[in-house]
Amino acid sequence: MHAPLVTPQDHAPAAAHIPPPVTASPARDRRPRDPYLLAVLLFLAYAALSIGRYRHLATKSWDLGIFEQAVRAYAHFQAPVADLKGPGTNILGDHFSPVTALLAPAYRMFPTPVTLLVAQAALLALSAVPVTRAAAGLLGRHRGLALGVAYGLSWGLQRAVDFDFHEVCFAVPLIAFALEALLARRWRGALLWALPLVFVKEDLGFTVAAIAVVVAVRARRSSRRAALCALGVAALGVLAAVVTLTVVIPAFNTADTYVYWDKVGAPGNPLNGSNPFSGSHLLDGIGTKLRTLAWLLIPTTGLLALRSPLLLVALPTLGWRFLSSDAHYWGTDWHYSAVLMPVLSLALADALSHARYSPRPWLRSYALHLPAAVAAASLALTTTLPLSLLTDAEAYRKPARVSAVERMLARVPDGASVEANTGPSSRLTSRCRVFWVGTAHGVTPDFIALDNTSHGIHDVQAYARQLHPHAEYAVVGARYGYVLLKRR
Repeated sequence: MHAPLVTPQDHAPAAAHIPPPVTASPARDRRPRDPYLLAVLLFLAYAALSIGRYRHLATKSWDLGIFEQAVRAYAHFQAPVADLKGPGTNILGDHFSPVTALLAPAYRMFPTPVTLLVAQAALLALSAVPVTRAAAGLLGRHRGLALGVAYGLSWGLQRAVDFDFHEVCFAVPLIAFALEALLARRWRGALLWALPLVFVKEDLGFTVAAIAVVVAVRARRSSRRAALCALGVAALGVLAAVVTLTVVIPAFNTADTYVYWDKVGAPGNPLNGSNPFSGSHLLDGIGTKLRTLAWLLIPTTGLLALRSPLLLVALPTLGWRFLSSDAHYWGTDWHYSAVLMPVLSLALADALSHARYSPRPWLRSYALHLPAAVAAASLALTTTLPLSLLTDAEAYRKPARVSAVERMLARVPDGASVEANTGPSSRLTSRCRVFWVGTAHGVTPDFIALDNTSHGIHDVQAYARQLHPHAEYAVVGARYGYVLLKRR
């Protein structure tokens, strides 16, 4: 006969069964705070970089001004008109991103483009919490923290922070929280975190579908009901994207169409009934596309993320980018890779959690050392990425030339209409009606503000006459290559 199972409690003295006295002090929360401390540090770094660039007049595009115009309109309970895209243009007819209305209360209190930059820094830093937490749950505290550091310093996030403000800053934490829930087998949570992506940008409905498909695959054995629900969400995500692209956006657009069809796989767009692989778009820029894939998979995941089905979530974004005829989408610049970073990091964590039990010794060893390796790679690459600017003392000082340009632009009264290019526009959108240079059709603005530091315009008054032949403008200010003209 087998000996009866004896537990430690069977030999404990009787006094051990007496419950401890109740004390007034609550139990101490011993959960690691690493994810939250990392997020705070990343927020400070991201915000310092964004605000520093703004203070140096280093805005790279008109996007910051466009989003500020939309958020400013929301803050005053108006339609999100972005005149920089054209007089009276409703931004929902350009990209469908109603989620930016969530910034309206903060902007109403702090009406400046810096509010958008700080919000973006906070949202991107927040995404490090679920990434680090999920990785630590799968791999242990220290390896999880290593992956969190690698994620927070990833080149995709740094490029996004460096390129002004974009709506995808809302998508990054939503994807991170959805995949954290998926890895924890919280199927409902994964789907609920994914669904709001349809309000971030029109293409993200396909990402919702991809997340839901992965949920369905992983839940099919443990919960048939969850798997069926996930398939329903996948269909809903595709439907939302199709309806947004073909009905919602055209309804807000004066041309009754989605104006980016000519960039996203046109003329072979699957939604207009033609072959998406017609033409040579997939092979165009193949060298650039392969380099982008290498940057995504090698320094960020050591190629091991290829072993995780979570990597499927990256396919919709990579699909529309690589099928596009616009070369801007193919490379590693700008903000387009930001939504891929949480996918790659958590796909790596998922693959590592299985590879460390592999019967192959080399794979176990590789999995054991890879978290430290990708963290080291991210730290090394940061020396050539935007966050490296924070090591320069000049990044924290406002140049005298910027103060001089701002004083000149302050001569434009609140509520005035201004035609401007990149440099001046983000300094004026919080208080003026601003149009992009050359697109103020039907409107003769009160002022024209130009960044002419490249000396591309030899005679600014002649250029003003070219823009508005029936108006006369005089130069009322010129500082460090910036010129301000006023209509007589």
